[in-house]
Amino acid sequence: MRILHTMLRVADLDRSIAFYTNVLGMKELRRKDYPEGKFTLAFIGYGDEREHTVLELTYNWGVDSYDLGTAFGHIAIEVPDVYEACEKMREAGGKIIREAGPMNAGSTIIAFLEDPDGYQIELIGADHLRS
Repeated sequence: MRILHTMLRVADLDRSIAFYTNVLGMKELRRKDYPEGKFTLAFIGYGDEREHTVLELTYNWGVDSYDLGTAFGHIAIEVPDVYEACEKMREAGGKIIREAGPMNAGSTIIAFLEDPDGYQIELIGADHLRS
């Protein structure tokens, strides 16, 4: 068994795909419209779905906002250098909401940014498993 994907509902599919591809460097892997259900699914990630966990972006036609609630936390992405990643993502239009630095009560270097729908993405330094 393995985790296949995490699904996020998005208000503007093209805007979200642009964020995840241009700011975070993912690739759009596939997209399909479901006219009878009035929704579109787009799968994005860093590698082929047969070998990598991906994100499923769900756009429900005509829905332009969601209440994110309090149960969902964040998506975590490993990067070689959190400080450098923040600068590159900021230059690409990413909204950094917690600057790079040591995590609270630890030494792992982390940062947070926010996608266009308000979902938080944690950037974690590549050496996080050694901390």
